[in-house]
Amino acid sequence: MKFADFKEGDVYELGPVLVDQEESIAFAERYDSQWFHVDPVLAQEGQWDGLIVSGWFTCALAMRLISRDILADSDCYASPGLSYLKWLHPVRPGDQLRLKVKVIEARVSASKQWLGVVRYQWTLRNQHEIDVLDLEAMTLFKLD
Repeated sequence: MKFADFKEGDVYELGPVLVDQEESIAFAERYDSQWFHVDPVLAQEGQWDGLIVSGWFTCALAMRLISRDILADSDCYASPGLSYLKWLHPVRPGDQLRLKVKVIEARVSASKQWLGVVRYQWTLRNQHEIDVLDLEAMTLFKLD
């Protein structure tokens, strides 16, 4: 998508993406090796009654959807970061996740007239319609 495609109030529904157990464990072993992310046997005996996916892997899945369906073939320049990030509910292997993206703001940068600024809320929801991730991100786009 191009910067001109974004309008305040626009909503995009992306996904689904299936949470694969092998992929989530491999990610956790490398980046977030807490026992409840990497050991299904121990996790079954723990407070979560089974394996839960790393929140960082959950963010990566949301980014996979954004990259594929919104940022692919765009003039995306960079991101200055997130305003907030909340993990609302555990994600488990086998979950089907969908991402709702709501454009909060789309404007030309006041300091760099060659940049467009898009601020949006990402809400990731599982197959039970439970919100599992909520964040507000900003992306910068080169203007034509």
